[in-house]
Amino acid sequence: MIIGIVTAGCIGVKTPPISHTPAPALFIDYYRTGGIAGLNDRLVIFDNGVAVVSTKTSSKEMVLNTSAIDRLTNIFTQAQFSILQENYPAPRGGADLIKYTINYHGKTVTTEDSAIPPSLLPVIDELNGYIKTAT
Repeated sequence: MIIGIVTAGCIGVKTPPISHTPAPALFIDYYRTGGIAGLNDRLVIFDNGVAVVSTKTSSKEMVLNTSAIDRLTNIFTQAQFSILQENYPAPRGGADLIKYTINYHGKTVTTEDSAIPPSLLPVIDELNGYIKTAT
């Protein structure tokens, strides 16, 4: 009889469905290192607009609005990022060169000062602006 009472409360009660919000996807992963100042900066932007900036001394989170995400998409499109080579090394090494690694929609391009393709300069300038804003 006790078993019947315990299970009676469970009959007809529906558990509400659990909503699983998918994790945000990586939109841009930008890393710059080196130079005279010894940079070690990283900017990670997710497709939901959440961005994280990490430097040698700090870490900050910010949220980009839709127009900022659209602007970044346009800059990468204008740079023809999808057809760039994967690696643009400096013709001559140097201790004070900055190395840039950019991942956009799963494609990674690495370059160094003095070897940056002209079409990639606006991309680097824009991403550096976000790092500067956060620090």
